[in-house]
Amino acid sequence: MNIEIATKVEQDYQSVWRGFDEKLFLALKPPLVPFKLLRFDGCEVGDKVQISVAGQAWHANIVEQKSTKDEIYFVDVGEKMPFPLKTWRHKHRILRNADDTSTIIDDIEYSTGNRLLDKLMRPVVYQQFAARQPIYRDYFKNR
Repeated sequence: MNIEIATKVEQDYQSVWRGFDEKLFLALKPPLVPFKLLRFDGCEVGDKVQISVAGQAWHANIVEQKSTKDEIYFVDVGEKMPFPLKTWRHKHRILRNADDTSTIIDDIEYSTGNRLLDKLMRPVVYQQFAARQPIYRDYFKNR
């Protein structure tokens, strides 16, 4: 299953990239879900992020990162995920806009191994990432 959510923010794309840090990660935590950050290395290849979500472990590895004159992105892939997820791939894209703003795109691919369950989970996953939009806007407006 694939979900893509785009958010325009009031910062240039390189400043936004520099802002993808532990402080932003904590600001983006899902609302109303017990959440604990166990490890945050950063957003470069080889870095690891480990969290506990509702008491379940979620470990991800940063497997790809690239910068061009128009985009910076990194990809995290789930290594250990909460039930019922079997696969997780999240591409964080920061696009350069002509007006010195940026667009952040959360491009998520996930699977439970069951198409019906994937579809049933879609609104929940979508809402968790749609909730990031006002956080992104405020975070990068006030930097």
